[in-house]
Amino acid sequence: MEVVNAVGRRKTAVARVYLNEGKGNITINKKSLEEYFTLPTLQYIVKQPLELLGVLGQYDIKVNLVGGGFNGQAEALRLGIARALVKVNAEDKSKLRAAGFMTRDPREVERKKPGRPGARKRFQFSKR
Repeated sequence: MEVVNAVGRRKTAVARVYLNEGKGNITINKKSLEEYFTLPTLQYIVKQPLELLGVLGQYDIKVNLVGGGFNGQAEALRLGIARALVKVNAEDKSKLRAAGFMTRDPREVERKKPGRPGARKRFQFSKR
């Protein structure tokens, strides 16, 4: 099997995923999964598509991850892994779609507006 690559995005995080057959090692920016994502919840998010299909120890995954915060990065990586798994075996797509791993979360940060402290917040009103 040749290397399969896919891209996952979430907020401003971009995960470029390279998937090939191996022992189940996940390398993110030349660090192990446990080193990069220290919180067990984030490690769980990343492994979700692999666990759903029961292929946790079958593929080595190499990832370039840039932008965003750790939560957005974990979710971007989950999408990237799911897309790469679909390229390997197209029959898995319906399972991953049903679990919600194939959908790119479109929510982005709203821009700041002029004359306001944030996107929607207003300065304190003063009658006098």
